[in-house]
Amino acid sequence: MVIVIDPQIAGISGDMLLCSLVDLGADKNKIIDGVKQSDNFFLNSSIKKIDFQKISKHGIQSIQLILEIEENIHERKGSEIKKAIIDSIKSIGLSEKAKTFSESCIDTLISSESTIHGISKDSVFFHEASSIDTLVDIVGITIALEDLGLFDEKFLCLPISVGGGNVTFSHGTMSNPASAILEIFKNSNLIIKGNSANEELTTPTGACILVNLVNDAVEYYPSMKIDSIGYGAGQKDFESFSNVLKIVRSSENNFDIDSVKILETNVDDVSGEILGNLIEKIMRKGAKDVSIYHGITKKGRPTNLVSVICSDENVEEIVDTLVLETGTLGIRISESNRFTVPRTIHTVSLTLNGESFQVNYKKSSFKGKIDFKIEFDDLKNVSNTIDKSIKETESLLRKEIEKLED
Repeated sequence: MVIVIDPQIAGISGDMLLCSLVDLGADKNKIIDGVKQSDNFFLNSSIKKIDFQKISKHGIQSIQLILEIEENIHERKGSEIKKAIIDSIKSIGLSEKAKTFSESCIDTLISSESTIHGISKDSVFFHEASSIDTLVDIVGITIALEDLGLFDEKFLCLPISVGGGNVTFSHGTMSNPASAILEIFKNSNLIIKGNSANEELTTPTGACILVNLVNDAVEYYPSMKIDSIGYGAGQKDFESFSNVLKIVRSSENNFDIDSVKILETNVDDVSGEILGNLIEKIMRKGAKDVSIYHGITKKGRPTNLVSVICSDENVEEIVDTLVLETGTLGIRISESNRFTVPRTIHTVSLTLNGESFQVNYKKSSFKGKIDFKIEFDDLKNVSNTIDKSIKETESLLRKEIEKLED
């Protein structure tokens, strides 16, 4: 199953995500009962009313949170809010995955404030996030995710709209997005974007939940069969767009989806020996794949196109290697979403011709068909040791692995 979160237009807040999960099918009574239990752990605050209602936002039927609270406090220590969330999750009796998720969300919020203000995490005080709203959002979303059985599913997120203009809060006025939003998204793989709305569209609570929930960022909707859609309405109204967060669930998807960087450069004065060594070096730097294509460029010059597929974190090292090894003066970088067949890696101990070997293989499953591929380095090692051809060795190993699989 794949879940796509779409905050491209209206951004995201905790209550919008919570409401979209309710619209997706989460039991609202279970959420309300669980949140009311949490009221016991949040000092100097109480929930007078909590419910979910169907409303229309610019013609879009969506779910909105109705929350009436009573509190006379304007700041709280982050550690106090964290304790209330952890105690609430334990009291409700949710799973370990749910506990880990909720704790990670509030930890992200605390860590961002700690970094921005240059203070220890134990010294962090929340102002805007000090309200019981924060607990309601994190606890409510955790209950909803567990009720829908989504903690083991893959979450993708489209570019997140953060709005524009300025924001005024306890520390004064600054350009939007505020420092907390930037700090939360820093070093995540999520993509943010501004727009013409002169408002904050993504809240710190919504941001911290996203970075702990989403597996991969994508620029476009993946190829998928739509199973259900949830619409979560925000509290604000805008003239030019519906303040609604969309969540799309697909129960039929035979692929894993991720995003990769593609690095390309043309080199026309590098020998085959250097290119062969280049492939090995780049692979050691963490590249997913390297390809070299022969071609013709301007003035009929022969060239080699070096194309590398890698993750964000490997780009800088690989770029350095390409420049140092080939002398290239330019590298093109693009981003691409890709579909990959789900696979798992297995290791088995086998004995052939009286010799013992550790053999690694990848096992894939697609539309009910299961297949596996033996790692070539292991295949080569066994082949050389027992003095048989690669083809014959592979046949022997496959038979042994198939016996174990049965």
